[in-house]
Amino acid sequence: MTADDGVWLYSITTDSVDDAQLAEVTGVAGEPVRAVASAGLVAVVGTVSLSEFGQEPLQRKLEDLDWLAATARAHDAVVAAVTRRGPTVPLRLATLYLDDDRVRVLLTERREEFGATLRRVTGRSEWGVKGYGDAKILSQDVKEEPSPTGAAGKGTAYLLRRRAELSAQQDVERKAADHAGEIHAALLEQAVDGLRRQVTDPVLTGKRAWMIFNGTYLVDNDRIEGFAALVTALDTERPGITLELTGPWPPYSFAGIDG
Repeated sequence: MTADDGVWLYSITTDSVDDAQLAEVTGVAGEPVRAVASAGLVAVVGTVSLSEFGQEPLQRKLEDLDWLAATARAHDAVVAAVTRRGPTVPLRLATLYLDDDRVRVLLTERREEFGATLRRVTGRSEWGVKGYGDAKILSQDVKEEPSPTGAAGKGTAYLLRRRAELSAQQDVERKAADHAGEIHAALLEQAVDGLRRQVTDPVLTGKRAWMIFNGTYLVDNDRIEGFAALVTALDTERPGITLELTGPWPPYSFAGIDG
């Protein structure tokens, strides 16, 4: 390393992971990643140039969404590679240290915290479940208000019709929310832990579908088959709701720790 170099921290794992297992893995700068060991733990790191990844240049680059997306994918690829080799505590993007000694100090000082988190995710993986609603199908069981009749004027009739439309829409949204709550409760029974997240903007998902549910779950690896079967069953038994299962993912939602 030179004075212009920094250490990009990807994840923390056990000392069963070593340089040989990371030989084919490259990081955000295309650099080879390596293991820094201390206190029975291993930090997976890469050496990057501070002229490119230091605080000031990094802040400028974070405004470049294309660069940010590519860097996030490269960071995640390393974390995913480590996850395939052992339990992993992912570190947030752009966690930088000046040298390996400072990384060793981190491992030593936070040994108990990292150890507890590694034990929590050992033998488990993170899964995502998204739910999409079909408003037309969900509205089929919604009770419609009677259309205005009698001697009401055109203006009054319009307002009454508009009120009925808004009421029907609210009923459909309430119905979708009820489904989402029931789905989350059912999935929690098959998972170690679970979180509901904000539904994702269609601009980010690339889908025009109406997202009504966005959950993430920590699942024992020996129960994944049952968890997937439950998602399929919930999807089948709820007309107007489509569920999407993704994973396995590194346990970002349940083990992410700031360095």
